[in-house]
Amino acid sequence: MQWTIPNILTFLRIILIPVLVVVFYMPGPWSYQISALIFGLAAITDWLDGYLARRLQQTSLFGAFLDPVADKLMVAVALVLLVQDNPSELFAVPAAVIIGREIVISALREWMAEIGARTRVAVSIVGKVKTTLQMIAILLLLYKIPVGTFPTHMVGVILLYIAAILTLWSMFVYLKAAWPILSGKEAHSPQDGA
Repeated sequence: MQWTIPNILTFLRIILIPVLVVVFYMPGPWSYQISALIFGLAAITDWLDGYLARRLQQTSLFGAFLDPVADKLMVAVALVLLVQDNPSELFAVPAAVIIGREIVISALREWMAEIGARTRVAVSIVGKVKTTLQMIAILLLLYKIPVGTFPTHMVGVILLYIAAILTLWSMFVYLKAAWPILSGKEAHSPQDGA
């Protein structure tokens, strides 16, 4: 593995996960805002590492593996913190949908890669929009307090539900693309390639 700038940023995002948890549970009214700042920094590194990898021509197989893992870990941990802090179906339902979808699609991508059909379940535009909305939603929900007259919490909840709906939609798109192979209607072996 090469220590490129994009890979360092991805590692930074993973290192920020336990920092986020510790800060979130620290006493004091500022812990939510600093948690939001940490999550925002992680979200920026998510965009920045991909951009720099392409711009500096520093893409790597290791980076392609680690980047989505870091994203999913950060989102899942933040959602668990939010559900624990707001123990109600209002938060549990979209959090369960988002985390559950990530597990299903990760398993699907792994299986499709094993049979040489990984490109059938490549990231779609719906998935990118979903990711952006869920990052903004989580950032607002972590921040918690209104900014002037802007209802941070309410907008965060609305965006979280929109992200959960897009999550289900993108999962449907991926499953539909893989369905011919999953259902056995289309033969595909590891030797076939993609």
